[in-house]
Amino acid sequence: MARSSPAISTFTSGEISPRLEGRIEIEKYRSGLSDLTNMIVQPHGGLTRRPGTEYLGAVKDSSVKTRLIPFQFKTSDTYILEFGDQYMRVFRNGLQVLTGSAKSITGATNASPVVITSNSHGYSNGDEIYLDGVEGMTELNGRNYIVANSTSNTYSLQDLFGNDIDSTNYTTYTSGGSTDEIYQQTTPYAAADIFDLRFAQSADVMYFAHPSYAVRTLSRTDHNAWTFANPTINENTTPVLTSTDNYPSVVTFFEQRLVFAATNNNPQTLWFSKSADYLNFHTGTSADDALIYTIASNQVNSIRYLSATRVLTIGTSGGEYVLTTTNDGPISPTTTQIRKYSNYGSANIEPVQVADVTLFLQRGNRKVREFKYVGEVNTSGYQAPDITVLAEHITEGGIEGFAYQQEPENIVWCTRADGTLLGLTYRREEAVVAWHKHVIGGTFNGGQAVVESITTLPTDTGNDELYMIVKRTINGQTMRYVEVMKDFDFGSDTTSAFFVDSGLVYAGGAVSGFGAMYHLEGDDVSILANGASHPDKTVSGGAISLDFPSTSAAIGYGYTSSMQTLRLESGSQDGTSQGKPKRIHGITMRLFETVGVEIGNDAGEIDRVFFRDSSMAMDEAVPLFTGDKDIEFQGGFNDDDRIY
Repeated sequence: MARSSPAISTFTSGEISPRLEGRIEIEKYRSGLSDLTNMIVQPHGGLTRRPGTEYLGAVKDSSVKTRLIPFQFKTSDTYILEFGDQYMRVFRNGLQVLTGSAKSITGATNASPVVITSNSHGYSNGDEIYLDGVEGMTELNGRNYIVANSTSNTYSLQDLFGNDIDSTNYTTYTSGGSTDEIYQQTTPYAAADIFDLRFAQSADVMYFAHPSYAVRTLSRTDHNAWTFANPTINENTTPVLTSTDNYPSVVTFFEQRLVFAATNNNPQTLWFSKSADYLNFHTGTSADDALIYTIASNQVNSIRYLSATRVLTIGTSGGEYVLTTTNDGPISPTTTQIRKYSNYGSANIEPVQVADVTLFLQRGNRKVREFKYVGEVNTSGYQAPDITVLAEHITEGGIEGFAYQQEPENIVWCTRADGTLLGLTYRREEAVVAWHKHVIGGTFNGGQAVVESITTLPTDTGNDELYMIVKRTINGQTMRYVEVMKDFDFGSDTTSAFFVDSGLVYAGGAVSGFGAMYHLEGDDVSILANGASHPDKTVSGGAISLDFPSTSAAIGYGYTSSMQTLRLESGSQDGTSQGKPKRIHGITMRLFETVGVEIGNDAGEIDRVFFRDSSMAMDEAVPLFTGDKDIEFQGGFNDDDRIY
């Protein structure tokens, strides 16, 4: 029988719609996949497994949705702000910021609950504290607790699930130890409103806008010194930005002006401050005066977003506009004009900017469009093509938020309504538009874990950080954890690999077990120990035991990374190979720094590819393999020829 050897050399179309299963003639078919889960398309065209997520801490109140907001003072001073129900907490360098007012411990009882003695501690019931430095009863160290039964000089401890800490069988306390409270600030924003907050930052001051709350600023003077304030906004005789429940809902900076838009009573109006005088909105005719502009249209099109690049893109519920000037110079009260370029309409979701392109969510929350400049500014030079057209299935249920991770792979991340994390490798200049989906490890109410909030922070390390809040059922309770995706490049050997979710990492002297796993209590965890796979263990009492001593480990929820090709098109003697019985008898995989692959026709029929041979020491990690692996396929003839 005739044989063929087709090459599948690029995956730059990512996962594409089942509706394209018969479209073998289009170019995207040859670079597309029918499934791509927990894997990332690289701009070069190859695939890599996504890194795992590291556990940073639980949110203050896991009973309600919580949001993450980035704050970047400079590249060496970046923060993640946790916004919950009328509070804000701070993460810096992957750690929760503390108040800096440590309280000394002078005693701890072997009892249930454990009672801590700390003279004049000042804590109230419900406060969350971090405890460390205890000698003797070291089981208490390195952990967050909730204060209970507080008196002037004593209190008992509860875990973050609300259970009393039983120290009956702990080592007896001898001396030392201190506590510090988790830093937080009171905010006016209710949990139901935090996902509608819009913000813009200038240096160490952030401006917040919400139609039901007065404009507020957030300023930072130290890691644990943050202040919310009601700024004085100077307006004309008849104020608008400050007349209750008629506050602006959108904010940005553009050409040295603070810009507000869309109050409840004026949904199509924009307010531009005086140049370099952000809180001065007195209008006039001088070039640097403030100005007010109301978009004229045949229907009410509420402004949903403002995206500042070389021009100001204005997304409304009924169409997309661009602000320009009559003389192609800076905006001013006498030269500003706004033109409409498309009629798709925007969802009430903040877009992301990639280079000079604005990616926004169309009304209906399913289609992602790229609003881009394609010609002269003052002609029909803007288009908004749908970049989900070949993968319309991947946004089913709707997108709820965006975040852009520029380094290292140019990925736009999205949260989907069912909790799935979506990724879009986006390099328009190389024609790379590739969707992939990610199911974060763990479960919620018997289903998958739910990603509720995402944001990114740039770094100077070559890997921008993706932070997320993940909702899971832990030990019978709903818990929401702040986690960060680990670096894509883990080094030259597997001992530093991190492919678990909500995980922790260890490196040090040889140990036979690990504690401090309380956030995964009662769940099975996957373990990479000394660079090698270790049998799964169940967390009990916040700890696990190892089958052999280890000097390095990554411990957390395991997850499967999978890909499956579309039906192969390899041609035949009389035309296409589609619909004809055929057998894949073998393939050659070209791999880069790999130690684990299973491959076959589908998920139910796969074989493991081995990377360890008899020349390798059994007590050492398998070295990373780069090169070709020839694999013989099992099975007979069929017309659904795919590689999984």
